[in-house]
Order: sequence, then C-alpha cells, then structure tokens
Amino acid sequence: MRTARSRTWALLLLLPALAVVLVFFVYPVIALSARSFLEPTPGFGQYVDLVTNETTVTILVRTLVVALLVTVVTLVLAYPYAYLMSLCGPGMRTFLLFLVLLPFWSSLMARTFAWIVLLQPSGIVAGFLGLIGLDGVKLLGSQLGVTIAMTQVLLPFMVLPLFNTMSGIDRRLLSAAHSMGASRFRAFRTVYLPLSVPGVAAGSVLVFILSLGFWVTPRLIGSPQQSLVGQLIETKVGKLLDFPGAGAISVVLLVITIVLLLAVGGGVRALVPGAKTDGGRDDG
Repeated sequence: MRTARSRTWALLLLLPALAVVLVFFVYPVIALSARSFLEPTPGFGQYVDLVTNETTVTILVRTLVVALLVTVVTLVLAYPYAYLMSLCGPGMRTFLLFLVLLPFWSSLMARTFAWIVLLQPSGIVAGFLGLIGLDGVKLLGSQLGVTIAMTQVLLPFMVLPLFNTMSGIDRRLLSAAHSMGASRFRAFRTVYLPLSVPGVAAGSVLVFILSLGFWVTPRLIGSPQQSLVGQLIETKVGKLLDFPGAGAISVVLLVITIVLLLAVGGGVRALVPGAKTDGGRDDG
C-alpha cells in the first residue's frame, strides 16, 4: 500500500515538470517538424531542397566541424584539470570546482561581449599572439575566435562529467598495476584511461550537442560569411519566414543528436562492459 501511495505522489510531483516539457519543448518540436513535411506541399520537398542547396550543406558541414573541434579542444583541456581535481585534497578540489563554476555566475551574453573585447585586433589575445610571433592572426569575425569563445563557455560541461567519473575510480587498481611491473604511463593507459571512458563519452556528447545549436557566440563573434546552423535557422525564421525550411534543418540536427547518443552509448558499453555514459558508477 505504501509503495503504491509513494508512486502516486511521485507521479503527482512530476506532473508540473512534465507539463512544462510537453508544452514548451515537445509540442513546438512536433509542430515544427510537421510543418517541414506538410508545407508547402506534403512530402520530403524541404529535405530535398536542404541536401541539394550547396549553401545549406556547407553551413551544416561547417557546424559539424566546429562542434567537433570545440569538443576535442575542451576534452584536451578538461581531462588533466579533472584528473587534478580527483587527486587533490578537499580544499583545493573546492577551489578548482569554484573556478569551473565561476563562468555560470555571469550571463552568456556578458561573456560573449567580453570575448569581443579580448579578441579584437587591439585586444589582449592578439597582443599575446604578437609576442610569440603570430602577428596578423584574425580572431574576431573568424572560426578561430568562435572556437576559442565556445571552448571557454562549454569547458565546464566537459570537466564535470569527467570529474564525476574519475572520482569513482579506485586508485588501488593503479597500485596493483605498478606492483605487477607496469610503468606509470602504462598503468594509466591500460587501467585508468579505459575506466574514464564513460566520463569522456558523456562530456564529449554533451559539448558536441550544445555546440551544434550555439547561436549567440557565433552570431556576435563570427561573421555572416562563416555562419553556423543557428544563424541559418535565425535567417530562415526571422527574415525569410521559412518555418518549414527551419523545421527541416532542426529535424536533421535532432536525428544527428539521436544517432550520436545511440552510437556513443553502444561504443562505451562495448569498450567498458557495464559502464554508464552518464559518468556515474554501475553498481548493478
């Protein structure tokens, strides 16, 4: 009786959140997707136009490349940082976590405008590049500047899943590998690195998916000549009033996201049997 009553209360508590998701997420996605198949005539005309339009295909490919590049850079930066967090004491770990969460204390718009100041030709970043002999590198209005700014914004989304996974790895396994003659590098490569794969997968998928839909940072730091998908959808909806075309692009991004999640989940389970892609332990 108590179990049934608890489940009933749990369902009642979920209803407000479920209603918000259905009204503000599920319904708009279904409506926009339906318009991509029904307007101006029923069929796959919008998708045929999408794959035959050279400009649209170029923007989609550019978005995928930028998202992949941002994911790789954030992983390279976040992995040693999360590893250090898993090694240090509680005080230092709290400080490092504070540094990771500090960007969330300001709005994305404010951080983007700060990057505009930093990346301009007379900014600090250009000055530093000049000191090491890289004068004339264009940052503002380029994919390089967009990648730098997006990496800074999305870095916490890579660090936190990695740290969650690394904090659950039993370091006695490394000691056991050392006792059997493995060097530090080999023990890390054969023991620690495979165990951290779920965190790598979770962080990479999260950063990649967020990068696909980024709009503010590419819009303000990038250029119209190097638009990403978010800017393309903005143009179709805000200027061309092409809602079916925007819906077709959104459906393509949704399909890419679902395929990516399934592929990464299957790959992680194949590499690490019993592992979870959410960065947590599998206690089952």
